[in-house]
Amino acid sequence: MKEEFLHYVWQYKKFDFSNLTTINGERLTILNFGSYLEQSGPDFFSAKIIIDNQIWGGNVEMHVKSSDWYLHGHEKDENYDNVILHVVWEHNMPVFRKDNSEIPVLEIRKYIPDELLGNYISLSRPKTWINCENQIHAVDGFIITNWLERLFFERLERKSIPVEKLLTETKSDWEAVLFCMLAKNFGLNTNGEIFFKTAQFIPFTVIRKERSEVMNLESLFFGMISLIPEEAQDNYTKELKKRFTYLSVKHGLKEMGLGEVEFFRHRPDNFPTIRLAQLAMLYHKEENLFSKVIEIDNIETLFRIFSVIISGYWQTHYQFDKESPKKLKQISKPFFDLLVINTIIPIKFAFAKSQGKDISESLLNLIKDVAPEKNAIIEKFAVCKLKSGNAFETQSLLQLKNEYCNKSKCLQCAIGIQLLKE
Repeated sequence: MKEEFLHYVWQYKKFDFSNLTTINGERLTILNFGSYLEQSGPDFFSAKIIIDNQIWGGNVEMHVKSSDWYLHGHEKDENYDNVILHVVWEHNMPVFRKDNSEIPVLEIRKYIPDELLGNYISLSRPKTWINCENQIHAVDGFIITNWLERLFFERLERKSIPVEKLLTETKSDWEAVLFCMLAKNFGLNTNGEIFFKTAQFIPFTVIRKERSEVMNLESLFFGMISLIPEEAQDNYTKELKKRFTYLSVKHGLKEMGLGEVEFFRHRPDNFPTIRLAQLAMLYHKEENLFSKVIEIDNIETLFRIFSVIISGYWQTHYQFDKESPKKLKQISKPFFDLLVINTIIPIKFAFAKSQGKDISESLLNLIKDVAPEKNAIIEKFAVCKLKSGNAFETQSLLQLKNEYCNKSKCLQCAIGIQLLKE
């Protein structure tokens, strides 16, 4: 038994409270169950009860066992001085206030329907993957859809936190924020952090000044991340090194020594050299990229902006001084989809939030046009007969698994609550 089940039963009044008595046999009537604020202190605030014709106003605290009051140190915490009722699953000892008066106790288990308790035990029993893996497919589709929508925006709130932090650091320069977030996602999981820090070390004013020549941007990106070979052999690499030396002096930049980028286990099209060259071409071609990202709500139009073709040298190279068969190495639709999920939509959400605007519908329309992600979690949900047709569903399911299933928050989940009812 867990306290969260007691919270659920009390909050949603899922027990027979028509004829209650305290552990000492006193008649108990609940006038107001109180507010469940999920803050520090008692579980339910501002409740109102009657015990043997005496009206009490105050807070309600819940525990699996009465002795947990002392286990949690509540007798030393003044926040619990105004507790008027102690609701427990099992009463194993009396609990006293600081003035030595005994706190009334309701042992709630005798008032909970057997069916509800059975459903909870079934739901909380350990499974091979998630608690409701054998029942989730039977939940009404309307409930699941509404819950997935809430989960999607919960996930967006979390993704907007680093955006808001960057906004403060860049003194509200949204173009700089977008540049840093794009750099991080161009680096993927392995090189994302190095790309991100490199973008932070290059003032966006420098990008604005040097974007007219793609080679200037390439020299900055490759130079700041220490990718240009010391002993340059071909003409492009020699010119790149020369430009970086000039630009670093001009703008007061230094190589940051952030560590080596990762080539290993990447397919050639995901090599850091290729992704940096694509990022350079994107900022060479697109002036005021942030404004376009904010204004455009059509996925195909956005893709045309991002589907840049890499510069000439990198069409015949994956690494410096090592020629390969020619390939345009255009930004692919699957990679663009990742940018939409992890950069474009969080940026649009954070910007609208800063403006006090609600663009929920346009964000939902946009994410629903993005192909579903493929990973082990999504595949597992498919085995549970919960298949995903777009990125809205996959993002929501990832939030469900990571923030609810993994933490056994079944009683805070719309799916878990519905299964308990059934």
